[in-house]
Amino acid sequence: MVEIKGIEKFSSRDFPGHISSTVFLGGCTFRCPYCHNADLVLRPAELQTIPVEIFLSYLDGRKGWLEGICLSGGEPLLHEDIEDLVGVIHDRGLLVKLDTNGSFPERLQKLLQEKLLDWVAMDVKAPLERYREVTRSNVDLEDIVRSADLIRNSGVRATFRTTVVPGLIGREDVVKIGEWLRGADCYLIQQFVPHTTIDPAYLEKKPYARAELDALVEAARPYFHEVRIEAP
Repeated sequence: MVEIKGIEKFSSRDFPGHISSTVFLGGCTFRCPYCHNADLVLRPAELQTIPVEIFLSYLDGRKGWLEGICLSGGEPLLHEDIEDLVGVIHDRGLLVKLDTNGSFPERLQKLLQEKLLDWVAMDVKAPLERYREVTRSNVDLEDIVRSADLIRNSGVRATFRTTVVPGLIGREDVVKIGEWLRGADCYLIQQFVPHTTIDPAYLEKKPYARAELDALVEAARPYFHEVRIEAP
């Protein structure tokens, strides 16, 4: 079974419209310098693992109250046995939302085909031509494109989102992402938070001001049915 590294018992933002908890899984294929989950990405083995029995007891103890679970990370699909975890959640009548970076289209496709996902949020890190630069990884761009296409054609509720960082991701990038994903339902402009970043230099970066975020929203608006700001 997947090793669970943390549980946020009540999350009002990760699974909008539902009473939910967020489960954090360790490890990631990317090394985005601004990532605020540095320990989950770089040092998952050093974090305490929550036993499966404790997690199942947690779910059963909230029966009739809890509506959904958001699987986040790290990158949840990095784990080969992610289907087992999703299955035990679904077997308890709970909705499942998956946060993914799109690196594992085969596992994503299987979960979608078996109707185990109720919502998917894909982090779109950059325009395709800048993916390796921004993620600091040797990402397979075909996997990213395939994952985005799977999500768009799945019929499952979906959100694409981009963390915007001054000096790294700006207006031109948002427009290029819009041109790539034109017609998708929902796109979130996600505010960068300078907290426990993978690259310590990003702790000194100042996030975009609200007016600048609004301008990014307007730049993205022609390409999506809905564009919103997601800020802490």
